[in-house]
Amino acid sequence: MKYFPMLLFCSSLLLIIVSSTATDTINTTQFVREGDTIVSAGGTYELGFFSPGKSKNRYLGIWYSKISVQTAVWVANRETPLNDSSGVILRLTNQGILVLLNRSGSLIWSSNISTPARNPVAQLLDSGNLVVKEEGDDNLENSLWQSFEHPGDTFMPDMKQGRNRITGMDWYMTSWKSPDDPSRGNITYILVPYGYPEILVMEDSRVKYRSGPWNGMRFSGTPHLRPNPVYTFGFVFNDKEIFYRYHLLNRSKLWRVVASQNGDITNFVWVDKTQSWLLYGTANTDNCERYSLCGANGICSISNSPVCDCLNGFVPKIQKDWDAMDWSSGCVRKIPLNCSGDEFRKLSGAKLPETKTSWFNKSMNLEECKSTCLKNCSCTAYSNLDIRDGGSGCLLWFGDLIDSRIFIENEQDIYIRMAASELDAGDAAKDNAKSNVKRRIMVSTALSTGVLVLIIAVVFYVWKRKQQKNRNISGGLGRSSNYKHKKEALELPLFDFDTMAFATRNFSDENKLGEGGFGLVYKGTLKDGREMAVKRLSKNSRQGLDEFKNEVKNIVKLQHRNLVKLLGCCIEGEEKMLIYEFLPNKSLDFFIFDEAKSLLLDWPQRYHIINGIACGLLYLHQDSRLRVIHRDLKASNVLLDYEMNPKISDFGLARCFGGNETEANTNKVAGTYGYISPEYAKYGLYSLKSDVFSFGVLMLEIVSGYRNRGFCHPDHQLNLLGHAWRLFKEGRHVELVGGLIFETCKLSEVLRSIHIGLLCVQENAKDRPNMSQVVLMLGNEDELPQPKHPGFFTERDLIEASHSLSQNKPCSANGCSFSLLEAR
Repeated sequence: MKYFPMLLFCSSLLLIIVSSTATDTINTTQFVREGDTIVSAGGTYELGFFSPGKSKNRYLGIWYSKISVQTAVWVANRETPLNDSSGVILRLTNQGILVLLNRSGSLIWSSNISTPARNPVAQLLDSGNLVVKEEGDDNLENSLWQSFEHPGDTFMPDMKQGRNRITGMDWYMTSWKSPDDPSRGNITYILVPYGYPEILVMEDSRVKYRSGPWNGMRFSGTPHLRPNPVYTFGFVFNDKEIFYRYHLLNRSKLWRVVASQNGDITNFVWVDKTQSWLLYGTANTDNCERYSLCGANGICSISNSPVCDCLNGFVPKIQKDWDAMDWSSGCVRKIPLNCSGDEFRKLSGAKLPETKTSWFNKSMNLEECKSTCLKNCSCTAYSNLDIRDGGSGCLLWFGDLIDSRIFIENEQDIYIRMAASELDAGDAAKDNAKSNVKRRIMVSTALSTGVLVLIIAVVFYVWKRKQQKNRNISGGLGRSSNYKHKKEALELPLFDFDTMAFATRNFSDENKLGEGGFGLVYKGTLKDGREMAVKRLSKNSRQGLDEFKNEVKNIVKLQHRNLVKLLGCCIEGEEKMLIYEFLPNKSLDFFIFDEAKSLLLDWPQRYHIINGIACGLLYLHQDSRLRVIHRDLKASNVLLDYEMNPKISDFGLARCFGGNETEANTNKVAGTYGYISPEYAKYGLYSLKSDVFSFGVLMLEIVSGYRNRGFCHPDHQLNLLGHAWRLFKEGRHVELVGGLIFETCKLSEVLRSIHIGLLCVQENAKDRPNMSQVVLMLGNEDELPQPKHPGFFTERDLIEASHSLSQNKPCSANGCSFSLLEAR
């Protein structure tokens, strides 16, 4: 529902106006306008129109009713302020949707419900929660919509912070941009669902602070969170939902938690005597709260000077940096783990490390947990999930331990894996029951000697393997060329086949992540816990050695936060593999084209992804050492990291330009139907503007949630580009916005994104902007030029173009790449 006709607006004038003293509820025959409010039954909260700080804009919000300092706790139209609220009304439709309409009847803001109502009412509860429900049904679980599920910068008593695992809805706080502007700022306070859940404070996509995982009593990094006479708190983790909330024991107190613009999470309590808010506490209070201050395998203690040290058994990775008080490089083990003879060292009073790479089991005890960790050579630490009553549950870590710290008072223990020879005399005595000091020394000496011999043997083995690998790669890459030169050209680490087979469990189906024209992609985990994605060239692949070498030579020279990182390759006999960083959230198409998973991407995340892809393309086109044309940009080739940052991948079809080159011609056209530009498909002419066309298609897909190819509409036979163009010409392009993201979107950003997308997909390449112009347009609000009609805006256009190139049947889905098509 985007607009309401004028007749509906005019007729609404006949409805009953709600006064501030009338009720805490409105029904479908009542509305709230400027100057009118509704007040909760106990008089604690009030809903109406207000202007924050020094702003002259008007917002619909909820604030405390009885105190002298107007303090808003929730804002409806935080992204769409009203310059003039005269004639503006809030009303409830017969379907149970709250709508905020301006004087012309246009929609400014609305709530959203999944099922229509029979007899809806909207009620402001004394908790500050605005609820839409069926009249007479006071069960919050049955509510049609509630403001507590759409928080702003304020976390209130009984509000949930977490995720509905059924619908995928996240409940999280975002700061205001300023005290005068309630629109979304760059601070997010969210309970993350990966690993074992913990709270993160994010500044844009960067973690500022983490609470540590829940340990049955509190988050492990918040020892100050203890039972008290003011409030209780709890954590729920079941199949339906994951959330944290607190409950005031004295409901007469006014208490709020605020995500401020500087990243602090602060608790405030109202003091009647001083008629002011008292700062009760701040979540991140000292230097050790800074995320990963001491780097990987470092430990922070605020009582030490300097505050950072390495965990026992580890040493600084770059000593000169540590001497200069720069601990970001972290620590490495003194002695590598040997798997079979490892033991554990107990660290008490700990904030548990980051849980991204963790695994948990709620039913195990501590001994079972230790045994499970010992059986997996990649397991680096273990701990209890729940520390109450002696402890229960099992939490395992794999790889580096990130963001650990020590507290003077904290009940949490963690057990860190060590090589047996690394344990000190006291640990050895406890863990191995060896009381004879002389024997311990002899054993330690023998183990050290054995380790030294093993290291020498490993070095010799690696050297021999490299010699053999050199011979294999020389044959694989062409025997007419000197391998030394080939290796220098690759400029990246080489992995042997046995290592890749071990990492992927012999390329098992359980480890398979997906497949493309190149072959299958597997998840791999090295013995040291590092995760990676292994792309294995299939013998039946449409892409061969040329594409393999092309991807290696192109991507190894590219370093940008929005490009996937190539870690190495494996070329041994007939086997050819590329090893990438592992990105856990798969590809963009996994989210935007799936009805359920698309709920996980709200508009701010989508806009962040659009900007990230644009920055990555700008780097390829302008800022890298060579101009690079990707030639196969599409949703499935944009991968997402832990924080949903986009990374462009798959450079097998990429081409480099030198000097001032900007375009070239080929007789072999390669790309993906639905994203390929007209001049490239028809004439084999590719340029930087070919990628711009693909980016424009991708933008429109991200905004709408629909694929370009295969898009269906009952009123026409156009694809997504044609549909967007038609709506734009009619001034209705807001209707392109996916309904599930409309509630979270900043309308001006959405409309601007559609406009820029249409500029990018114009039929004539010369009319399209370059990527530097696109990035500039995304970042400001200057007036945009009017787009001309897009290329390939019907399916027929694309099919005819493909048939003119090849007799092969066209692909039927966007996910299918094609290559080696003869151009005219």
